[in-house]
Amino acid sequence: METERQLLNDILNGDRAAMRRLYDRYVGYTMSTALRYVPNRDRAADVVQDAFLKILTSLQAFSYRGEGSLRAWVTRITANQALDSLKQDMRNHQLLTTEADLPPQQLQNLPADEPDVAGVPPDVLMSLIGKLPPGYRAVLNLHVFEGLTHNEIADLLGIKPDSSASQFLRAKRMLAKLINESMNRND
Repeated sequence: METERQLLNDILNGDRAAMRRLYDRYVGYTMSTALRYVPNRDRAADVVQDAFLKILTSLQAFSYRGEGSLRAWVTRITANQALDSLKQDMRNHQLLTTEADLPPQQLQNLPADEPDVAGVPPDVLMSLIGKLPPGYRAVLNLHVFEGLTHNEIADLLGIKPDSSASQFLRAKRMLAKLINESMNRND
């Protein structure tokens, strides 16, 4: 398999087929990243398209740091593009979810325990995360998958760190309930 360094050199030397290889190599990965934030497949596809436009026009600025660094950079751009999409939603309507925004049945019997994700197949877990309200989903993804602190999330989303922490706690509790319900249906 072609290394990231070889692929990058080919693209920087004007090889258009190498651009296609970059796309083919990472499109599935970027789509799964986009779907973590934007569970609507059509919107996620738009995020991926916008991300690849940015990737291909910004490659000259990329600093290769070893195998895996290109994939990490592509993933970061995709996540940022998905967040930009969420920020647009935030400008159009409220992104963060309060307990008053949720139907009472979604708040009843939320477990206090951590969600038990060990026995949940990855595709099922991503589907369940996609069912979370947008604010919960964004904060959960940023904290768990991107490793950001609540202060960093707050800066990124334009909220308070306490709001990020409470959104994360509610997201975990709601995800635990969704997992429990999903596992009970499968038994």
